[in-house]
Amino acid sequence: MPPTLTRALALALLAGHGTLALAQAPATPPTPGCDVCAVWNADQPPFRIFGNTYYVGVKGLSSVLITSPQGHVLIDGGLPESAPKIIANIAALGLRIEDVKLILNSHGHIDHAGGLAELQRRSNALVAASPSAALDLASGEVGPDDPQYHALPAYPPVKDMRLARDGSHFNVGPITLTAHATPGHTPGGLSWTWQSCDGPRCLNMVYADSINAVSRPGFKFSASSEYPNALADLRHSFETLEKLPCDVLISAHPEASQLWERLEASATADSDAFVDPQACRAYVAAARTLLDSRLEQEKQQ
Repeated sequence: MPPTLTRALALALLAGHGTLALAQAPATPPTPGCDVCAVWNADQPPFRIFGNTYYVGVKGLSSVLITSPQGHVLIDGGLPESAPKIIANIAALGLRIEDVKLILNSHGHIDHAGGLAELQRRSNALVAASPSAALDLASGEVGPDDPQYHALPAYPPVKDMRLARDGSHFNVGPITLTAHATPGHTPGGLSWTWQSCDGPRCLNMVYADSINAVSRPGFKFSASSEYPNALADLRHSFETLEKLPCDVLISAHPEASQLWERLEASATADSDAFVDPQACRAYVAAARTLLDSRLEQEKQQ
C-alpha cells in the first residue's frame, strides 16, 4: 500500500456539472498500424461524473480523474497520442498534471496503457498495475499469454511501478481505491472501485476493465495452450463485477457503459444521469452474450 500523500493543492475544484472547453493539446504522431486509433483518440471535453470524479479521457478511451486537496488519482492513459489530450483536459478543469500522485492501470493494451509513460513523466506519479500487466507495461507490449499477442502495436514502456493485486488498497489523501482482479480479456485485467461524495451523498464508483472476448485470429477462449484459464477467468470476472456495489459505472471503453447517452441526459437530469445501480449487471450481461456467441463460433472452427 502506498503511503497517504499530503502535498496540498493551491487550486479551487470546479463545482459545476457539464462539459468544459477543451484546452489545446500539442500534436502527437498517431499510432502506426492502428486504423481505429484516430477514432478512439477524437477530442472530448472533460466533465464531472459525480462528486470529485471527472472524465478526462478521449472520445473512445476512458481516463478518469479523482481529485482531492492532497493530490489526484488518474485511471488509465489511453494511447500514446492521448496523453497530451488528457493533460489538456486536466488543465481545462483548472487542475495540474503535476498534482496527480497516483496513476492506476486497467490492463496493458496500448489503448489503455500507451499514454502512461508520458503521463508518469509529466506528473512524477506512482503507476500501479497487476503483476501481469506490469510485465506488459515494462516492455511496452503484451506477452504470449494475451489473447491479442502480436495483434497490437508496441508503446513507450513504463519504468517505475507498484504491483496491485486483487483486494489491494491505494490511498491519496482521503481517496481510497480498491483493485479487483477481472482477467480474461487479458490475464492481468483490473477493475477499480472507490467512493465519491457530493455533499452528504456518497456513491459507489466502479471503473470496469474490458471483459469482452476479443482476440487475434486463431486464439480460442475455450482451448488455449498459451492462456488455458481464459474462459474460467472471464466467467470469474463476470461474477466479480456483478457483485460489486455499483452506483456509477465507467467502462474502459466509454460506449460500453452508455457514458455518452448518460452525458447527454445529464443536461437535464444533472449528475443523476450517471447513476444506475444496475449498470454493472447490464455490462456483464452484454459481455456474457458476446462470450456465448464467441464460444459457438469456436465450436465450428
